[in-house]
Formats: sequence, C-alpha cells, structure tokens
Amino acid sequence: MHISEYPGILWLIFSLPRIVAPAFLVYIFISSSLGLLVGWEALELAVASALTFPIAFFCSVTWRKLRVAFRARSLGATTPPVIAGKLPGSLDIVWAGAKSRFTAYPGDRVDVWLRESNQTMIFRIFFEDRIFTTEPAYVKMILATDFEKFGKGDRFHGFMGPLLGNGIFNTDGAPWKFHRSMSRPFFAKEKIQHFQIFDRHAGDVIGQIKERLRQGVPVDIQDAASRFSLDCATEFLFGTDVCSLSAGLRYPPGHRFSAQAQSHPSNLFAEAFRGAQEAVARRFHYGSFWPLIEFWRNEVDTRMGVIGEFVDPIIATALRNKREEKVVADIEEGDTLLQYLVRQTNDHKFIKDETINIMIAGRDTMASTLTFAVAMLADNPHVLRKLREEILSVLGHEQTPTFEHVREMKYLRAVINETLRLYPPVPFNVRCATEEMVWPSATGGQPIYVPKGSSCIYSVFLMHRREDLWGPDALVFDPDRFLDDRLRKYLLPNPFIFLPFNAGPRICLGQQFAYNEVSLFLIRLLQAFSSLSFAPDADPNSLPPASWAAGEARRPIERVWLKTHLTLYANNGSWFRMKEVENDAADGQ
Repeated sequence: MHISEYPGILWLIFSLPRIVAPAFLVYIFISSSLGLLVGWEALELAVASALTFPIAFFCSVTWRKLRVAFRARSLGATTPPVIAGKLPGSLDIVWAGAKSRFTAYPGDRVDVWLRESNQTMIFRIFFEDRIFTTEPAYVKMILATDFEKFGKGDRFHGFMGPLLGNGIFNTDGAPWKFHRSMSRPFFAKEKIQHFQIFDRHAGDVIGQIKERLRQGVPVDIQDAASRFSLDCATEFLFGTDVCSLSAGLRYPPGHRFSAQAQSHPSNLFAEAFRGAQEAVARRFHYGSFWPLIEFWRNEVDTRMGVIGEFVDPIIATALRNKREEKVVADIEEGDTLLQYLVRQTNDHKFIKDETINIMIAGRDTMASTLTFAVAMLADNPHVLRKLREEILSVLGHEQTPTFEHVREMKYLRAVINETLRLYPPVPFNVRCATEEMVWPSATGGQPIYVPKGSSCIYSVFLMHRREDLWGPDALVFDPDRFLDDRLRKYLLPNPFIFLPFNAGPRICLGQQFAYNEVSLFLIRLLQAFSSLSFAPDADPNSLPPASWAAGEARRPIERVWLKTHLTLYANNGSWFRMKEVENDAADGQ
C-alpha cells in the first residue's frame, strides 16, 4: 500500500506544517528571549503559542474580506449579498446540508437564497467565498462574452483529475484548445453508422423490456436507459461495447432474481462509474477538506481501476495495430473515436483521458434525459398521445428512423427540449475567474465585483425554472412552449435562458449526436408501447420523500426522487409498466 492511497494522511502531512509552524516559531522566539522555562510557565507559553494559529487565521480571513470590499468600492462596485452560517466556516450550513442530502430537492435552500439576493449571491462556506448565480446575463459572460477570463481552475482540476485526467472537460487554455481541435472533426458531421449503433442497442433493450413486462415485472427505465447509453457510448468510442445489456435489466428489490447479475463485469463497470462521480461530487461539497471525508481510502482512484481494466487493453491494442500497419489520417465513415484519436497521437494517457471524458458525457447525460423524458410522458398522457401520433404518422410501427425523419418530427424535438429545460442533465456547473472583473448590474443597482480566483457557480436547473424568464407556467411540463408564441416571447430574445448543452466556445460537441440518440430511443419505445404508467409498488425507496408533498414548486408533483452527483438522476430508479402495442387492440394504428 502506498501513502498516496490515504488522502487524509496526505492532507495532514501537507497541512500540519502550516498549522504548527506559527506556534512553533512564536514559542522558540519567546522562550529564547526569556530563557529556559519549566513547569506551568512552559505550559502557559505553549498554550499561548498554540493560539497564534487561530488568531492568525482569523486575521487573514478578515483581511481578505476587507481587501475585497475596499477593491470593490474603488471600482464603483459592490459584492453580492453574502449567505453565511452562524458558526465559523458556516459549519452549521454544512452540517444541515449533510443531514438533509438524503431528502433535499436539488437546489432546495439555494433557490430561496438566490430569490432573496436578486439571483446572485456569495455562498461563504469553509471560509471560502463562492459566487452563485442564475442570472442569464452573468452566465452569458462566464460562458461566452468573457470566456477567456474564466477557466475550470486548479480546484476543479484537482477534484476531477482522478476521474477526467487531462481530458477536454478538465483542461483550460492551450491544452483545452488542443483537445477541442482533436475531437471536433469527429463530431462535425452526422454518420449513418451512429443511427445503426443506436438502433441495434435500442432493439435489444426494447426486446428486454417487452420480455420483462410479459413476466408481470415492472421495468426501471433509468436502468434500461443507462445500459442502452453505455453500450452505445462504448461502441461509438471503442468499436466494442461493454455489453451491459447482456447482464439483463434490473429486477425490483426483493425479487428472487434481483441479485443475480451484480457481479457481471458490465455492472461492475457501471457501478465504478457511478461511485467515482458521487465521490467527486462530495469533494465539491466539502471543498479543500474533502481528504478528511476520504481519510483512509481514495474513493475515486479505487473505482478508476475497474474502468481501466476495460479501457486500457482496447487502447493498447489500437496503438499496437497502428504500429504494425500503415493507417491514414482522414476520418472514414466507419471510424470510432478511438481509431480517429490513434491516428493523431501515440499518447496512451491522452487517448484514455479523452475517451473517458466523452464516455461520461455520452452515457450519463443521455441516461438522465431519457429517464426524465419517459417520466414526463407517463405523467402527461396527452403529451404521450400527441407524440405517438407524430411518430406513427411519419414511421408507422416498424420503420427505422433516419436523420431526415428525426428532423421532420418537430414535436419530438419539443418534448426533448422541455425535458432538458426542467431536468437538465448537468444541473450545476462552475468556473473560476482568472482575473478580477466587474459585472454590470442586472437589476439597475451597483455593478458586482468579482475577485480573481473566485469560484463562480451557475445553475441551469434553477434558471430554467424561473417564472420571470419563462412565464407564469414555467414549472409546467408543456412542450408546446417551444413551438408557440412563448418561444418568440421568452427564448428567442434571450437564448441564454436555455443552456442544457452549455454555450460559447465550450458548447457541447455532441449536441446533435445526443438529440439523435434520445430521439431514436423514444421513437422505438413509442412504436412498441402505447401507454406508460408509474409502478410505485416496484420499489418504495424510489418514491420522493414524504416531505416533498408539502414543499414548493414542482416538489409535490414529482413522481421520481431527483438526486444529483455530476448529473441529475432518479434515486433508486424510475419504475414503469407499459402497454405493448401487439396486446393493445384499441391502439388503432
């Protein structure tokens, strides 16, 4: 075992000198001036010296606050309202958040604080100031107009490094531009091969859903969508998929077959992915003190080994094949992303980091969108009927969709967009200010000062639900808002109120790829099934907490338990029963 495997011990090794040194130096200085001290005098001096650290730390924190306030005034600006706890380091807020994380709705208290702070505030936690905003004008500056003044930052890189390495989502500046230039050509055009991959795995998962339902067993659509998207992503990336669908769909807890496939390699792979993302999300919550939470075990590194067991041999084989035969650098129709990257570089780590970055983006966001799209269709039968009518009028029950068919289905795109609006797969994101700046006031007051090095958090999840941006029905699931006058009234004048794929230079490279994959799955699902209904009896632990019934906004009407790590997901799954077309004499299509 290596000491690097114990984050808590490493943290103590690097932190203790900073904590002990001031007290030690004070003790040496005073004792050398007074001579050798013994007994109570020595103890009193030791205690007095020990107090120098908290005093020095308090002075440092206070000085930092005063310096920021002074600099803001000198620029004719102000700082946003501060949200801080009553205890030092806002430990009361941290503790309350830790207690409520099992039952809280995403952004619960933050949403209230933002409304009270004109949508921009400072969240002071662990003596660190984090700017939090859902103001579209500021999000636009972060992502687009002032893009060069923001980066992921050292803290983001440190938290995400074990998971993302130096891939496209974890680099800034010239390295990021290089990654972007390497990957962009592969996403530049749609490929017939992509639809073939989607359709093959969709056929597999739809067949398994039918079989499970014929057994009288409900289906966890999140599990089905996760397996579908993981197999699509790995085949798209590597030319060989992880075969997660071969493990079979998940059974409800307590079913006699519920534990039969837990040791399947693909399930271990998927569990490692999930666990690594949850560990990274916890690190963001606890900030610089995360090693104390993972004191005896690095929760990310231990899981990345499982992922590497699948990825590393495939990359090694591709690089060996490159050495043994001449290849061309042009992108060909049947290329995988791995084949394309291998033609550009021999760097194993570069290729691994890049493919894992794309895999996370291609698997988790897709599974999230499909999970909540199906939930919204089940919760809104009139939307489901209208969408099925469009699908069957264009394709009937059997025809395979093409790019042209998907583009023709305007209501399908609206359903997906409305799902992305209310349930964006990446609900919270962060950038770091690489230089100080002043944001113009969005409310007519003083401009806002942003110090260099500030963590700037923005939430599209909360912004997408603001009634002042989307109208009085902002909390209602209504795909028609992307087709009727509300589109021209709200979205077209201010496109930065809708950012499920981010914006600016870092806008998602695979945006159209994602739309195509989600579209094909929903088309195949509704070609096969005429109705969807929730199955709350499948797993009571998947139901939202009882406290949500008395909550605000959409909390009382949620049918699945929303949770977040890096992406939005349904806690303990999202279970459904469906009516198969062949068994539906009243379908009429």
